[in-house]
Amino acid sequence: MAEMKDAHVVEIPVDEEHQQKLSSAMTIISAIQHHPLMEISESPGHLLLLKLWRREEDLFGRRIARKESRMDSIRREIFQLCCFFLIFHGFFMTILFTSSVNSEEHICKKWWIPSILSVSTSFVFVFLVQVNLCRYWKVWNQLQREKTDNRALTRCIQELRMKGASFDLSKEPQSGKRMKSSSVEIKWKPVTWCSQYLITICLVCFAGLVFPVSKFMLCGF
Repeated sequence: MAEMKDAHVVEIPVDEEHQQKLSSAMTIISAIQHHPLMEISESPGHLLLLKLWRREEDLFGRRIARKESRMDSIRREIFQLCCFFLIFHGFFMTILFTSSVNSEEHICKKWWIPSILSVSTSFVFVFLVQVNLCRYWKVWNQLQREKTDNRALTRCIQELRMKGASFDLSKEPQSGKRMKSSSVEIKWKPVTWCSQYLITICLVCFAGLVFPVSKFMLCGF
């Protein structure tokens, strides 16, 4: 008991390094408490809005992926049609050449038959290519709108994360149409149309070139 009475408390001095660590830890804790994400987690309205926008952002990503895969499939179809178009005319020109080697006068009089056959088949290929091109550019326009809306939504999510509870809950992502109206774009429609349907123009020109060539191969000059 005497030893217990003689015992006394020894104070351990804290150096400046420990004080700095303690103050930095307190600063970090206070910063975490005032962080925008912490404010959002404590505000039911802001937390619900963040969850809804995150879900909508995920839906945008899925729709964009589906449209991109659809555009890839349309591009493959257009490429296959162009290949079939060239293969057909390759066989067609080969047959004309072989028939023109031993040509007679009555064959020259019927030069319009293979020409009409070539033009008719070319028209079918051109029509199918044009339909696929229209589908492609329709999906492309939809994809651009989806990407524009997705970017606007992403900006709102970032702003919500930065502002925290001070974010205005009545704010909505700016739609693609309103964003386009704010930016002035000058496009000449004929140039745009030609650039979009350049493949169709090339196929039509090629088919038109084959028409007189077939007569030349059967009849000569």
